[in-house]
Amino acid sequence: MFGKKITMKYHILIVIIFLCSINCNAQEKKIPTDTIILQLIEINALRANDYTPITKTNLLKKDIEENNIGQDLPFILNQTPSVQVNSDAGNGIGYTGLRIRGTDASRINVTLNGIPYNDAESQGTYFVNLPDISASTSSIQIQRGVGSSTNGAGAFGGSININTNEIDTKKYIQLNSNAGSYNSFRNSLQLNSGLLGKHIVFNSRISYINSDGYIDRASTNLYSFYSSLAWMNEHSSLKFNIFSGKEKTYAAWFGINQATLDSNRQYNPAGTEKEGEAYTNESDNYIQTHYQLFFNRKINDHWKSSIAVFLTRGKGYYEQYKANQLLNEYNLPNYFNGIDSIYSTNLVRRLWLDNYFYGTVYSIQYNTINTNIIIGGSLNKYEGKHFGEIIDAEIQPAVPKNFKWYNLDAYKKDYSVYAKWTQKINRNWSTYVDLQARMVHYTINGFEHNPTTLVNKNYQFFNPKVGITYNKSTSRLYLSYSKATKEPNRDDFETGINQSPSPELLHDFEGGYEKKNMHSNWGINLYYMLYKNQLVLSGKVNEVYAYTRVNIKDSYRAGIEIQGVKKITNLYSIKGNATLSSNKVKKFTEFIDNYDEGIQNSIFYKSSDISFSPSLIASGSIEISPIKNIKVTLIEKYVSRQYLDNTSNKHRSLQSYFVQNMRIDYSKENKKGKILNVFIQGNNIFSKKYEANGYTFSYIYGGSFTTENYYYPMATFNFMTGLQINL
Repeated sequence: MFGKKITMKYHILIVIIFLCSINCNAQEKKIPTDTIILQLIEINALRANDYTPITKTNLLKKDIEENNIGQDLPFILNQTPSVQVNSDAGNGIGYTGLRIRGTDASRINVTLNGIPYNDAESQGTYFVNLPDISASTSSIQIQRGVGSSTNGAGAFGGSININTNEIDTKKYIQLNSNAGSYNSFRNSLQLNSGLLGKHIVFNSRISYINSDGYIDRASTNLYSFYSSLAWMNEHSSLKFNIFSGKEKTYAAWFGINQATLDSNRQYNPAGTEKEGEAYTNESDNYIQTHYQLFFNRKINDHWKSSIAVFLTRGKGYYEQYKANQLLNEYNLPNYFNGIDSIYSTNLVRRLWLDNYFYGTVYSIQYNTINTNIIIGGSLNKYEGKHFGEIIDAEIQPAVPKNFKWYNLDAYKKDYSVYAKWTQKINRNWSTYVDLQARMVHYTINGFEHNPTTLVNKNYQFFNPKVGITYNKSTSRLYLSYSKATKEPNRDDFETGINQSPSPELLHDFEGGYEKKNMHSNWGINLYYMLYKNQLVLSGKVNEVYAYTRVNIKDSYRAGIEIQGVKKITNLYSIKGNATLSSNKVKKFTEFIDNYDEGIQNSIFYKSSDISFSPSLIASGSIEISPIKNIKVTLIEKYVSRQYLDNTSNKHRSLQSYFVQNMRIDYSKENKKGKILNVFIQGNNIFSKKYEANGYTFSYIYGGSFTTENYYYPMATFNFMTGLQINL
């Protein structure tokens, strides 16, 4: 309680200072049409610059546009260091996954214009809910490791900061139209008003993406819009964003076993509980809408402030056909039809999510030639409803119409405040201190399979970060230490009262050197990430006999990242990156179901590899311009073996893969500034059969030890072609 009072006092003080700042320098001056727009303070508060000892990669609008062929955002980031991606449908459209340094998406902090995007309960990120957000994105910064303090869930392996708030004063209309394999299409129309009356800019986009997917029936239909209205003068800017995504995705997240992979790698088991043809609407349906209001204020030459309020509204369901379901599992009595008692039925059910996520983020910044201080934070709250509904049943009188068999809610509050101080010691050396306090409160009123388990948890975290940077001419050298702490997610709490998980802790040590000049840049980075109480799957079951994550006392990731870009001539350039790493769990115990004896057997491992953490990730590209206006790019990606669990067992792993893409671009701009871009891209041009994701489980039955692996196959050769017209 004491910690909460202190936190709230800091928030109130900062807001008061901000409100006072609004009245400073109140005299308005008309700005000319060629003005330099007030910097986006809410973005600068979270991002690292060259004086920040953070390992980072920046993608500009040009980089994003070149890689945006309608796939989800993770595939646009696929060529950046230490990143690996996967796709349920196999072709990057629909549900996709992302890992940085082997760390999964639930440990990667994602913000949209500084607003938290991670799901508050699962802590994961679902970019399928924001189709074509890349088309409205002006820049992305990826921080690897803990990174700088940010808003929302703790960064436990990386953070992704997405910026759509850059104000473009040029008037334009942009049309994108793409078509490719598996009946994949993307169409988007975007317009920008330019500067109206020296103060106002309006931007809007609509997009439609659909695909049948590489996997059978893995169809995706995605709709989205983005609208933004900005007002600005010399000292202030006010911006309102509203954007939304609607997705309908046929389920493709069950994977296939080894035998099916060998015989029919495009097989999809979803919907096959129904006899005969698969159920046609085994699908995920969700709408997510974001409302964001920003106010930035330049108080004077040294002080700037920013405040934003936001609301994220989500609602949707997963529809599923289920065969031979016991009525008592749905809190229904057995049905008597006059002759027999009926205990089960075939039915169609919907698992619903209905949630609100809202709050505020803010920052105050002080800048001089040698000093930069940022004080900021966030207050947000999540309100979520979980309920299940039976919409149809074979024995209709036994099941009331639209019957709800569970209806549970959950709440999460997240408060944080941070202070960042960058100080130049002399011409070359600068120090960095970043202190964050964060408080999280969970309230969960039961779970679908464990409705009597109630959760009421409070967490208080303190996350310090320190570092030093050396900058001279074209060189940059940095060293840093960061601490991160992270609360468990919703699924972890379903373990029950007697198995409640502990928060995770990470100590991150980073050091790097970068060299840049007009024709090339390269860098090397060393990292050591030491985990305490990392939550991992071990095969252990919880109180309701579901597999659950458990805390592992000691584990680590250690590696070296190398990247470089070289422009050899005006017609020829190369770039690439590679990560070599060792990712280990110390003293790991695996639990295996023994159905013969009704117990779980255990196997102890002194040291083993962390699952889904390849020892080598590498990517590269060669860009050639053989003819004026034409560019040919060869793109390559290599990911070494990934283990499906934490046992380092090669029989439970994903084979390494090496994939090549090829792209041809034609670009033409006329004297009036109108631009035509045409491209064709071939993905996996040598039709490599590979899998980028999977899962495994083992058991003992009939005296035999059996391991079952399930895989998510990626598409063989496929292509996408398209055009972009800027008017």
